[in-house]
Order: sequence, then C-alpha cells, then structure tokens
Amino acid sequence: MIAELQCVVLDCPDPLQLAEFYRSLLGGTVNKQDRRWALDDNWSTLHTPHSLVLAFQRASDYRPPQWPDPSRPQQFHLDFGVPDLDQAQAQVLAWGATVLDEGSDGRCWRIYADPAGHPFCLVWH
Repeated sequence: MIAELQCVVLDCPDPLQLAEFYRSLLGGTVNKQDRRWALDDNWSTLHTPHSLVLAFQRASDYRPPQWPDPSRPQQFHLDFGVPDLDQAQAQVLAWGATVLDEGSDGRCWRIYADPAGHPFCLVWH
C-alpha cells in the first residue's frame, strides 16, 4: 500500500450546488477549510460525518451521463494521498499507469490514467 483515498471528485456544471445537494443527502460540512485544496467557484467539497470527502469540480463543457449509454459514461476521478509524489509516481507507472499531467513545480498533485484510461490524482499529503 502506498496511498490513502483522499476524496472522490465528480465533474459538474455547478460545484457548490452539487455539494449542497449531497450535504442534504449525507449531512456534513460544505467547503470546510482543508490544506489539501483551495476552494473557489470551480471546486467545492463536502466533508461527511463519517470522514468521507466528496469534491465537486466545474467542467465547463459538462455533459451528464446517460445510464447505461456508453457514449455518455459516468464522470469522476479518485484522489490518493501519498507521502512522496516522486516515489508514488514511479510505483504507479510500474503498475501500468500513464502520466497525463505532471504539473508545474511546486504543485502538490499530479494526474495519471489507470491501465483502463480512468484518470486519478496522486496528491502530496
């Protein structure tokens, strides 16, 4: 094991609105301050009472999934907290991941695709 799941991130047209919807469903706190990410018009979070964190990311050209139509699939990605980005990157690449965005110097996350092409992030914690 090299990581812990930090949150599940859902693409959407209005992050705050979707965070409030899930708060109504699950309880918790919307946009609680957290050193792992910045909150703005493009990113909202929900810290649930049971420690699960959901995050909501604005997608300007968002098209909702249409179950079960594979041409409009479900849209989300996982964020995994790791103590060392370089070491974790080497490990996920060895397991078959590919780099999508290594980010700029100083950024605390990098974006990868799993072997099936699903995006996920490694986030320094």
